[in-house]
Amino acid sequence: MANGFLMEVCVDSVESAINAERGGAGRLELCANLMEGGTTPSIGLLQVVKQCTRIPIFVMIRPRGGDFLYSERETEVMKADIQLVKQYGADGLVFGALTEDGYVDTELCTALLAASRPLPVTFHRAFDMVYDPVTAMETLISIGFERVLTSGCDSSALEGLPLIKRLIEQA
Repeated sequence: MANGFLMEVCVDSVESAINAERGGAGRLELCANLMEGGTTPSIGLLQVVKQCTRIPIFVMIRPRGGDFLYSERETEVMKADIQLVKQYGADGLVFGALTEDGYVDTELCTALLAASRPLPVTFHRAFDMVYDPVTAMETLISIGFERVLTSGCDSSALEGLPLIKRLIEQA
């Protein structure tokens, strides 16, 4: 961890995971379908990446691309995926869910957090779609998320830096 920062790299293949570790990553976020914003990777991919790397692997839990509104059946899939990736060695989880009006879906997130424990959990870039980032941050802290992945609700983290700084102060 250089300068107090841990570099986490989002990867979707064994090769990209190995290269990220070689390049100095301190943690991996393992996904499939990066072009869709990331979805839950296969158990096979998790197993092989675990064998080939030595850094922590946080696994994306997202049943499909698109929005962050999930049906009951998609929620069942997410809970089943959480149990499987925990069983196969995930070091942490990454997910997020919103309501139709752009707020954190506290009911669903609380249920997924409970299923995820004792692993650490990151709220993913669904955060960049929230109606009110300050309120969303308070909600995420209150229900137990340890981390938030965000570009500051902008096109890039550099563009969103003013909001990111404000959120860090808030947290």
